[in-house]
Amino acid sequence: MIRIEKPGLPPAILKTKGKAKRRGLSAAFTRFAEDYTRGDKRFTFEKGIYAHETVKTTLIEAQHHKCAFCESKITHISYGDVEHFRPKKAYCQNANDALTTPGYYWLAYEWDNLFLACQICNQRHKGNLFPLANPADRASSHKHNTELEHPLFIDPALDDPEEYMSFRREIPYAVNDNLRGRNTIISLGLGRPELSEVRYDRYEKLRLIYVLAHANPPLPESIEAQDHLNRAIRDSAEFASMSRSAIASQFSF
Repeated sequence: MIRIEKPGLPPAILKTKGKAKRRGLSAAFTRFAEDYTRGDKRFTFEKGIYAHETVKTTLIEAQHHKCAFCESKITHISYGDVEHFRPKKAYCQNANDALTTPGYYWLAYEWDNLFLACQICNQRHKGNLFPLANPADRASSHKHNTELEHPLFIDPALDDPEEYMSFRREIPYAVNDNLRGRNTIISLGLGRPELSEVRYDRYEKLRLIYVLAHANPPLPESIEAQDHLNRAIRDSAEFASMSRSAIASQFSF
């Protein structure tokens, strides 16, 4: 996971139709708060707004065609999901908890709450999970302030994930065993075997390229090898965070 730099201005549809929908959802909750809290009433959301082509395209470009969480390149084999960092319909503190409704309905069309994610990270692992360090701080309606929350997931648009997570070879770990890094890795399945296998292949190729780049005396291919290493740590590269860790450690793990 790496830092994601979104454009400051959201796509127009979020500022127009999305803003109007937020007002409508907030007004409905104000009028029928008990019904929504009990689950007698449930919100509906328009995917055609929060996942509109302009929204998705902007996220794809900002994230270099990569999943916000696992850094896999996804658009050449999958459509990807427009994912809500704070779940819109319902949420749970722990994976086996019953869902609590409503979710963060007022953030369903908010630019800061949207990312592009692969289906495995989003649907199999994250889903409605959104743990907080102190669940009592949770914002339960549009009248509350989410800035008082302390999420246990790293927000790649607000945080620098590489301050919380790093890699030993292809395996992610929490820097200094910090709680947010640990929760993000475990809950989002960032160490899942299938993903680790792909990262291992990337690691081994980079290791051999590193040897070539640092050959002493230099070989004719050493400059080209160094260029390849430089490309591997760019934000646009798949698994850039792992590559940065490996090269910084001189493949010593």
